[in-house]
Amino acid sequence: MDRKVARKSSGSTRHFPEASLYAPGGDRKYVSPAERRRVLNAAHGLDADHALFAQMLVWTGARVSEILALTPAAFRIEEGVVAIATLKRRKHAIREVPLPARLMAALDRAFRLREAQADPEHHHRRLWPWHRATAWRFIHHLMASVQIAGARASPRGLRHGFGIAALQAGVPLNILQRWLGHARMTTTSIYADALGPEERAIAERLWTGPCKPGKSLE
Repeated sequence: MDRKVARKSSGSTRHFPEASLYAPGGDRKYVSPAERRRVLNAAHGLDADHALFAQMLVWTGARVSEILALTPAAFRIEEGVVAIATLKRRKHAIREVPLPARLMAALDRAFRLREAQADPEHHHRRLWPWHRATAWRFIHHLMASVQIAGARASPRGLRHGFGIAALQAGVPLNILQRWLGHARMTTTSIYADALGPEERAIAERLWTGPCKPGKSLE
């Protein structure tokens, strides 16, 4: 169903605005590649629990609640994959997202994943037993520490940044849809609207052409 179409529930009518990468005033809701790097650099200076939580958000595009729900059982260490429960679906759904090898190794060291997976008592114990609000505040403060503010200074800003970075790296839209846990391709397709390197190169050819900025026409 089109998000612009009214949805009826219990006799009432609700309207769902179309998803966008921008706030009404034009403020970005996503972090840029440079901002993602700043977040990662800042995270490296933190204790393992906080650093790895931030890295999981950056490298999976998952929601805060989805990362908080992770247990040792969710990780396939040898394959470098984490199984994430998609919490915004009506039906139970699991999606597998690949992780960088260094991140998986760091998670294994910090949380002793292999040992926990073999221990029935720890197999399904959450890695981050935090409240959602605590995790959200941590990410907000982390981003503020590297001068990221506005609509993108939140876990959702990292999720949107992951989606854009994936498409710009050549990840097919259908795979990105699966990684992000979107039910509809139309939701994933919003990331294609962000200016990519190829589009920037096209614009640069315009700027260096006969009508380049600063050159007066006679």
